[in-house]
Amino acid sequence: MKKKGTELKDLTLQELQDKLQEERDTLRKMRFDHAVSPVDNPMKMRVHRKEVARVLTEIRAREIKQNSK
Repeated sequence: MKKKGTELKDLTLQELQDKLQEERDTLRKMRFDHAVSPVDNPMKMRVHRKEVARVLTEIRAREIKQNSK
């Protein structure tokens, strides 16, 4: 999991926001599909939910770092 964090640190703020939107869209689609008929692997929803949290955490860390300067 540590590798995920290092990959996010290399991205620009715009790339992070794009990735966040992409992950949220994917998660929203998966939730809708799951409500209609059960998905094959519901653990994928957990992966996308955690990825959204990782991206939000990185964005917030950068905001805090910027405000402290």
